[in-house]
Amino acid sequence: MTDAIPSFFVYGEPEQQLEPGFFHVETVMARRGLHQGQVKAHKHDQMGQITFWMSGRGTYFIDDRPLDFLAPAVSFVPSGIVHGFSVDPETSDAVVVSVADGALLSIRENTTLPVDAPVMIRGDGEDRGWRRLAELLDIVADEYAGGAPGTQQMLASLVAAVLTQIARLASATPSPAQPSQAMLAAQLRRLIDLHFRQNWSVVQYTDALATTPHLIAKASRDAFGMQVKELINERRLLEAKRLLLFTVRPLEDIAYEIGFADAAYFSRFFRLRVGEAPSDWRRARVSSSGAG
Repeated sequence: MTDAIPSFFVYGEPEQQLEPGFFHVETVMARRGLHQGQVKAHKHDQMGQITFWMSGRGTYFIDDRPLDFLAPAVSFVPSGIVHGFSVDPETSDAVVVSVADGALLSIRENTTLPVDAPVMIRGDGEDRGWRRLAELLDIVADEYAGGAPGTQQMLASLVAAVLTQIARLASATPSPAQPSQAMLAAQLRRLIDLHFRQNWSVVQYTDALATTPHLIAKASRDAFGMQVKELINERRLLEAKRLLLFTVRPLEDIAYEIGFADAAYFSRFFRLRVGEAPSDWRRARVSSSGAG
């Protein structure tokens, strides 16, 4: 474990300001020299990523959820989500499509996959749906490499199709909110990411988004299946799990980091939602996963 969870541009490279229409496509093993198949916990604060495992086997994780897989497998992680993997570098490879948040804002209107939540699934390479996904990603890689006029517009359409195919493979039953509600939900999630440590009230979020209590509650319920207060607490709990699992910071520091005045109150909050004390949860997960 380390003192902080690193945030990268693409893996191994420091963050940089992205253009709204930024796309990047490469294989995992193009950076083999940096990771040798063992990519530790990290995140990307300005872009989401699709990772499609074309070959090999290993373990992929998103926050504290691991997935053992034999290719094919695919994941989508929004910006700010901690992830990583452990694979055999001799036999495994994946194509990674990185998409700036600015591009995802328009893509979300043309796909059935919710782009504010992570997903990871594994499948059968002989299945027609998985073959279609592989074909779509081949086209994405070719389009990106070609650099012809209109590449960004073409990639936006192709990525929307890829995300929709992932939704189909995940047996999603999309019942999306209306576009205005979806946008409000996305803005709410971003605002919670920025201010959950400051213990903003629901009224503060409502005022900041220039909306009404009814509309913000409906957007949160339709997009995330929970009320705004629950969504804030889930974000706080997620950050606590990240810091417990991927850093060595003491409970007092973690409590303060996520907006609690003392470790005892944080421990009660955590135990109520997880069923065990944060120190016990950390000890069990770190010893079983070898995190860090």
